[in-house]
Amino acid sequence: MIHRSHHKGTCGLRYVTGLSCKWVFLNLPNYNTLKLSKEELEEVKDAFETLNLSGAAAKLQEGLSSLEKIPLNIAITGESGAGKSSFVNAIRGLKDEDEGAAKTDVVETTMEPTAYPNPLLPNVKIWDLPGIGTPNFLPDKYLKQVKFNSYDFFIIITSERFTSNHTKLAQEIHKMGKNFYYVRSKVDNDLHAAQKCRPSTYSEEGILQKIRENCINNLKKAGEVSPRVFLICNWKPDKYDFPLIWDTLANDLNPEKKQAFILALPIISAEIVEKKKASLKEHIWKLALMSCALAIIPIPGLSFACDVGILLVNMKIYLTAFGLNDDSLIRLAKQVGKPVAELKSVIKAVPMANSISKEWVLNFLAKAACAGVMIVEEVLDLIPIIGPLISGPVSFGTTYYMLNSFLNDAANDVHNVLAKALESTNIKK
Repeated sequence: MIHRSHHKGTCGLRYVTGLSCKWVFLNLPNYNTLKLSKEELEEVKDAFETLNLSGAAAKLQEGLSSLEKIPLNIAITGESGAGKSSFVNAIRGLKDEDEGAAKTDVVETTMEPTAYPNPLLPNVKIWDLPGIGTPNFLPDKYLKQVKFNSYDFFIIITSERFTSNHTKLAQEIHKMGKNFYYVRSKVDNDLHAAQKCRPSTYSEEGILQKIRENCINNLKKAGEVSPRVFLICNWKPDKYDFPLIWDTLANDLNPEKKQAFILALPIISAEIVEKKKASLKEHIWKLALMSCALAIIPIPGLSFACDVGILLVNMKIYLTAFGLNDDSLIRLAKQVGKPVAELKSVIKAVPMANSISKEWVLNFLAKAACAGVMIVEEVLDLIPIIGPLISGPVSFGTTYYMLNSFLNDAANDVHNVLAKALESTNIKK
């Protein structure tokens, strides 16, 4: 059988005799933190102990929907002129003048619900809704007009003070069983005005606290019992309460939609890179288990082809989530005023998502000294009964090691891209 070593620079696998496939289950990564119910864990454990790895993989695969198919619809609403469209662009990592950005103006430009797909994951859609409180969109009829059932949650934005229009809308959203969040935009304008008027006593923290307290008091007067308000500037999506919004929204979603939300976040900080990395890492052991189960089927060539396929598909997902593709880098280069070639110059370990291929994956395997193990796996598949039981853990270890290695490399490269993008520009970390 196979035992897994943690020695760096090798495939991390060595042969040990006299072990059963139960070893694989007992040595799954982060065993104590697997996001399965007690019943699911027992089923998977039983499948391993009875060597029914196909059953174990099938059980886990139920929770592994394709990221490209997980729908998430976020509704952005508020009064006209509050900065709704600019927020739509900010949450998608776009500037107002970028191609595909929501239209912004000093007058109301959104007359009907408009969906804007996320550049990284098009299944995540940000909906720019018409402004509330206008003659055409009154609070008591507004939700029906914008088809409230279409959205996972609502973000209610104002650029000045919250009024009864906002709380009435929130109450209706609450009645319908949806989550909502209050956001106060354009705090940079307040900070600039305060600094200009009272430079000797200016305190950013003090001004922000004053704005927050004012918003909360207005909401309470309008009927909100315990309001929570996020303070933001649409031009600075890495400052003020923007990071707190990311965490709050993600934590309020179910696991599937949470991952889609996190992977759709714009790459604007090292913290977001690490969030994406952690989210992707959670599923690697499940992918490795599927590879292990396929290896148990004694059909020469099947397991090797599936292993390469699993690696290829998920490596592309990793690169896309990290924005390591031509469209994302061209957009980032434009935003920071740098040649795209300069940003690409710091990408050393991984290819662009647009160019990754089966040939690249095979070359990556060879360089990592794992190709030999995978070929041995195919030879073992030819040995009746015993061969498949040995090759399953080989495939598990190989897939797990390779995906972890690639994910770490991709994360390091995107950290380098982010550092290069922020280097000698007016953008602050």
